[in-house]
Amino acid sequence: MKMTVEEIRRACGGKLLCGDPEAVVTSVSTDSRKIEPGALFVPIKGERTDAHAYITATFAAGAVATLTEEHTEMEDSHAWIRVPNTLSALQLIATAYRQRFSIPVVGVTGSVGKTTTKEMIALALSAEKKVMRTEGNHNSQVGLPLTMFRLEPEHEVAVVEMGMSDFGEMSRLAEIAAPNCAVITNIGISHIQQLKTQQNILGEKLHIIDRFQEDSVLFLNGDDPMLAGLRGKLRVKTRYFGMQPWCDDRAEQIAFHPNGVRFVFRTNGIAQEVDLPVLGLHNVTNALASLAVAHFLGVDLEKAAKALQEYQPLAMRQQLHRHKGITVIDDSYNASPDALKSSLDMLENLREQDGRCIAALADMLELGALEHRAHFEVGAYAAGTGVDALVTVGTRAAAIAEGARSVKPEIPCHVCASNEEAVEVLKGLLRCGDVVLVKGSRGMHTDEIVKKLLEYLG
Repeated sequence: MKMTVEEIRRACGGKLLCGDPEAVVTSVSTDSRKIEPGALFVPIKGERTDAHAYITATFAAGAVATLTEEHTEMEDSHAWIRVPNTLSALQLIATAYRQRFSIPVVGVTGSVGKTTTKEMIALALSAEKKVMRTEGNHNSQVGLPLTMFRLEPEHEVAVVEMGMSDFGEMSRLAEIAAPNCAVITNIGISHIQQLKTQQNILGEKLHIIDRFQEDSVLFLNGDDPMLAGLRGKLRVKTRYFGMQPWCDDRAEQIAFHPNGVRFVFRTNGIAQEVDLPVLGLHNVTNALASLAVAHFLGVDLEKAAKALQEYQPLAMRQQLHRHKGITVIDDSYNASPDALKSSLDMLENLREQDGRCIAALADMLELGALEHRAHFEVGAYAAGTGVDALVTVGTRAAAIAEGARSVKPEIPCHVCASNEEAVEVLKGLLRCGDVVLVKGSRGMHTDEIVKKLLEYLG
């Protein structure tokens, strides 16, 4: 990126307290530990730390400018820009910077699968285009603005993940990214504690189209009941992807094999064979979204499908580890009822001969009044999929064991209070040929279970 201090001041409506208005900023950071020469530092007040305390250190590391909401006067060779709120200013600057680019911007949101879908879309588009994509899951009120600053003149398309957990957040993100193509993966109950109902979640997600133009297109998952219910009701152009025969972009002839899944992608009378190196029907859905977007943006389908053959899961997202005849599925990044059910579905495809399917499942957070019912239903679903044993972690997850026993009274269930206890149970439980899924909300740190298990298995 490249913006002058004066361009930044105008974008955020701030006041230059001191410094050269023509100084050039080449990066933006909210982390004082990750300052590059030429950076603008944006100090944000958090619950525990006020980053204004690190402004001087960022100048020593090479920053040329800073925002501030605490200072009204300053004398310094560096540029200080006074703003009412540094987070709002960051968003305004990112909005102005994004407006310099006329390339397609694909926004991706949904309750489950945002990051994987974003990665697959970027991969499919990269078959013929120079792509800027969100790194990791930097999809928040801070992460998305920082992502937009990574746009450079050589980029031909951007794929950005857009996450929200409360009212009004998606509207702000849409203003910043101004996507002219958008994907909604599904509508689940993640963050229902804040948003109260699924209908509210749907309504908030739909703000992703706030900046749509006449030629913009919204891609929706036709297998999701709430999204399918929008057919013919939106003011924007839509395309549906999914398994339903009426979907514009659909998967047919789906066949799982030990190392992935094959299917035929069909759109507008065109059929393209696809071979994904990952398991799970949900990954077919993610790939459908990526191919639908790539085809719409003019990428050759055969090249896009070939690019998807190189897809590799991100860390802690259904990563497979095989040691001493035991398969550990590290899906510990996060958890919601829908995501958990999708992960349970893929267990059976990884079962070795005479091996067992075991699920180590921790609390799902932010479910509000639906907390007990959601955990209970996941347990019932797990028992119905043929899981041979359950290990639960946390007070909420104890309801998973209740749900499983309601369907299959004889299923072994080990209710644990901590990750450490769960590891010890698994050590005594696992044997050659078994496959174990490890999953829970991020706040439960179930990656600790995976780490200890892999150390134990050597």
